[in-house]
Amino acid sequence: MRTERRAGIAIYLTVGFPDLSGTLPAAIAAVDGGADIIELGVPFSDPLADGATIQRSSSVALGLGVNLDTCLAAASGLRAARPQTSILLMGYYNPFLHYGLERLADALLVAGIDGLIVPDLPPEEAGPLDEALAARGLDLIFLLAPTSGDERVARVAAMARGFVYCVSLTGITGARPQVSASAIDLLDRVRQRTSLPLALGFGISDAAQVRSVALHADAVVIGSAFIDLLERSNAASREEEIRTYVHGLSGATRNQPTTTT
Repeated sequence: MRTERRAGIAIYLTVGFPDLSGTLPAAIAAVDGGADIIELGVPFSDPLADGATIQRSSSVALGLGVNLDTCLAAASGLRAARPQTSILLMGYYNPFLHYGLERLADALLVAGIDGLIVPDLPPEEAGPLDEALAARGLDLIFLLAPTSGDERVARVAAMARGFVYCVSLTGITGARPQVSASAIDLLDRVRQRTSLPLALGFGISDAAQVRSVALHADAVVIGSAFIDLLERSNAASREEEIRTYVHGLSGATRNQPTTTT
């Protein structure tokens, strides 16, 4: 993405929402529309970092019986269908710990997953999972928020692999009308500490916001707005609507100046 002088597009979707059969086609359609990274959300009963939209999607998925094995199978299907796509699982620590960290790392490797995003796992407590993933060449993606102090930024920069996930706001996920100035300040602060790519997520929903963020970040993450699209779309036209929406987001990143040297 850096060599193409553009920011990448990462799309989050909850596995099993709005239905079990629709996850893989939706993910494939997002890739075909221009998504570079797919974050497959593992539904959880208490998603503390998520707003109403993703909470609702998790509740629906759990009601359909989605579990970690379901998510691993979805990732495996996406890896087979679109081999060049970066695939991450995003979920809360409890299901991963219950599954067993070594067993989980092995299963991620088999499924073709590149790494994990765990919003409720601070770097100070991430050692066992980080070691299990690193031993298999997998990434643990850490999050930083506008409230993260210099010490936390430095710790994450020292531990990070893959990229650093910067949160655009203080609060939970959910589409917002604009990206805050504090988000750009956070990107600037983190960039002083690491040469890894920086992704910005939480609250980003449309091409105008993507275009603005892409001037500063290496990747832009869209979650709640994509879940909203899945919820309101008709099953018969959903894949085409996804391709069109993501194509618009991807197009907004073209011909951007590079953000790193």
